Amino acid sequence: MEYYEGKISIKAWAEEDRPREKLIGQGRRNLTDAELIAILIGSGSRDESAVELSKRILHHYKNDLNALGKASVAELCKFKGIGEAKAISIVAALELGRRRDDTEVKAIEKIGSSRDAYQLFYPLLADLNHEEFWIMLMNKGNKIIGTHLISKGGLATTIADPKIIFQISLEHHAASVILAHNHPSGNLKPSAEDLSLTKKIIAGGKLLDITIFDHIIITDQAYYSFADEGVL
Repeated sequence: MEYYEGKISIKAWAEEDRPREKLIGQGRRNLTDAELIAILIGSGSRDESAVELSKRILHHYKNDLNALGKASVAELCKFKGIGEAKAISIVAALELGRRRDDTEVKAIEKIGSSRDAYQLFYPLLADLNHEEFWIMLMNKGNKIIGTHLISKGGLATTIADPKIIFQISLEHHAASVILAHNHPSGNLKPSAEDLSLTKKIIAGGKLLDITIFDHIIITDQAYYSFADEGVL
């Protein structure tokens, strides 16, 4: 039997309790988050097993996978036992999960509600530590033409230039536009700047016969629709 600093290594566990063997024998849904992460990082250290290391990482993020998904490679490398290769594996796996969600919502081709818009914007704007401003372009039937990143900002603000928004809209012959940006703070309330910018874009859209269908503010847990709240 193998021991590391008085602790039993994963190799010494009963076969059905080892993460890889457990996944094969019992299926992926029977593994805990820590066990799945342990498979990603492959090995622990002399002081702790891969599962124990994974539990320690999850505990730091309060067992919140969304919070872990925001962690950078450099941040993960601060954990004892996590080198760059292991950190990259964790970041890559969580990004794949996010992209899978993105693929699943791409079935929405026509916008009928703010919820539809939120589902399409969420994979683009969730888990970011900075603000980004995006637009969704639609034709007269509210079918999606495409989404475009307008600007990136800091932790609390981003600047969206209406001229760029309308330039892209005209280039793609859009009949209507949905605006969207995220609030990394988690606060759903529109700022004074958000309200002012939205009014300015609506006014410009009227001159160009482009309807501003909605403006969505997205956080990791919820969203705010200017249209639903009667702000537009």
